[in-house]
Amino acid sequence: MSTSLRPVFKTVLSVCVLGLVVLMSSQAAVAQVRIKDIVDIEGVRDNMLVGYGLVVGLNGTGDTIRNSPFTEQSLVGMLERLGVNTRIGAGGRLSNLRTRNVAAVIVTATLHPYAAQGTRIDVTVSALGDAQSLLGGTLLVTPLIGADGEVYAVAQGPIAVGGFAAAGNAETVVQNVPTSGRIASGAIVEREIEFALAELPVLRISLRNPDFTTAQRIADAINTRLGAAFAQATDPASILLTVPGNRRGDIVGLITDIEQVRVEPDQVARVVIDEKTGVIVMGANVRISEVAVAQGNLTVRITETPQVSQPDAFGAGETTVVDRTNIQVDTDEDRRLAIVPESVSLQELVQNLNALGIGPRDMISILQTIKAAGALQAEIEVI
Repeated sequence: MSTSLRPVFKTVLSVCVLGLVVLMSSQAAVAQVRIKDIVDIEGVRDNMLVGYGLVVGLNGTGDTIRNSPFTEQSLVGMLERLGVNTRIGAGGRLSNLRTRNVAAVIVTATLHPYAAQGTRIDVTVSALGDAQSLLGGTLLVTPLIGADGEVYAVAQGPIAVGGFAAAGNAETVVQNVPTSGRIASGAIVEREIEFALAELPVLRISLRNPDFTTAQRIADAINTRLGAAFAQATDPASILLTVPGNRRGDIVGLITDIEQVRVEPDQVARVVIDEKTGVIVMGANVRISEVAVAQGNLTVRITETPQVSQPDAFGAGETTVVDRTNIQVDTDEDRRLAIVPESVSLQELVQNLNALGIGPRDMISILQTIKAAGALQAEIEVI
């Protein structure tokens, strides 16, 4: 090699090596995920809230009072609490309420972990009766209760509806769902959920997708990060982390360090089938033993084309109907038997099945048949 070409060769070699290192590191980064994306910390959780209320100010699109007795009872109770008497006569008979501007609704919200008293959360409002639309309505004060029956927030405000409904004598137009809407920051938190995370001597880390291998890998990664055996996988869904003595006053910082650690999660070879929509999802670890696959359908088409037999104008005879039947049988003889080699990958399996001209519906039956034959090395889950 000449002296003049050596610097160029070294430069090219350095670029190739750098590109190979970048490619390998990018592939490793794709295979690994952060711990925070696959686990939850015990105690750091959301809580569901629900409430029953009234929406007013509707433009004649509210509940029909006579068809929704709960709306009438709620409206009467609210008016009486505000000092409005809705009863007439000595027997206390209710007056005739004919309003269509009121709707009974169910209000739902999610109380985020450690939501402080006085903070605001979003709420969703859904019609309960026969209201046609909540567009333009305002939710009145509605207490939101948790699973323990305690009030944790109070909601009120104008509703934002993303749909509408318009009807005429011959046509009706409905866009999205006009009987459901949201109120951004529409509820005020009145009670906090107490949980002393900073005082826990042991943290429980829960996997969102339980797996023995993944749990052990997370425990090993945490121990490597902390420099000692503080984490232990107790089951496929839980890792117990003993808080180090020097981190007792810094639980948030400890969790932050752990969440950023990357691990490679493992997964069970599984084929998920949704028979209602024909969707098939197969994991990368799905393997097939060597099998022969053939797919064909017997289709019989019978077409009736009756014809009229008309005699001549001056001839004798009667007009009759003559049957003409055409029968076609399609046995799919052009489709052949395909050999699926042993231990094929997911991509190879899909390519082999697509080569037979198989659609999603037929592929579901084939996968279930291969599983019954013991050649599919994966679980099949039908949803």
